Amino acid sequence: MMKAVFVFCVTIFTLFSFKTKEKITVYLIGDSTLSIKAVNTYPEMGWGVPFAWFFNSEVKVDNKAMNGRSSSSFDKENRWQPIVDSLKSGDYVLIQFGHNDEVETKKTYTNPTEYVNFLTKYVKETRSNEAYPVLITPVARRAFDENGKVIDTHKVYAQLVRDLARKLNVPLIDLSSKSMELLQDLGLEKSKFLYNHLAPNQNPNYPEGKRDDTHFNELGARMIAELVLKEINVLQLPLSNYIVAPKKKN
Repeated sequence: MMKAVFVFCVTIFTLFSFKTKEKITVYLIGDSTLSIKAVNTYPEMGWGVPFAWFFNSEVKVDNKAMNGRSSSSFDKENRWQPIVDSLKSGDYVLIQFGHNDEVETKKTYTNPTEYVNFLTKYVKETRSNEAYPVLITPVARRAFDENGKVIDTHKVYAQLVRDLARKLNVPLIDLSSKSMELLQDLGLEKSKFLYNHLAPNQNPNYPEGKRDDTHFNELGARMIAELVLKEINVLQLPLSNYIVAPKKKN
């Protein structure tokens, strides 16, 4: 009898000892600039796609961003509540809206007050589940003035995010500023190589060509993802411990 109890206890101990560690989930919420794309839109790519490649096996990146969504429509379409229901302690929510919020002619337009209110909702409900919110200013569009200087097309809404991050003491990734710096360094012509610019018949998905200064191609998505990853390291978020460092050449 004692032997049977001993074997049972050892078995239970072993099962608990080898229990698989639950992964940290990093949720991405936002618009088309970071979302996963349909195959027939390639080479257009959101920065959230290559972002997921830079983490070790202890992290799962769940990209919930969706084309055309604003901070308000994302919630009203019930895309947020399932995330809240799935959040666990130690998870992350990276929040980047603005492209569709700020355009008054779109159905997704969200005025500045509403924009702040929805971002606040995402932050507070993330924290209420013992997860970590990170606010991200909207990534830059490719726009230059006649003197070759990058134009800040998100000036008002990006500042709202910065102000809210300070008010709520939330980690901020100022992707608007960082991506504008990148575009300025590349200049008017070279910056085209980051966006979905295609000549006619260059790609079967765009037989008539494409000139898109909002959405990235593979190279652009990768470079923007690297900006986000770098800022995660700069902020010294615990998440940075799971970023895979590039292998050093001998």
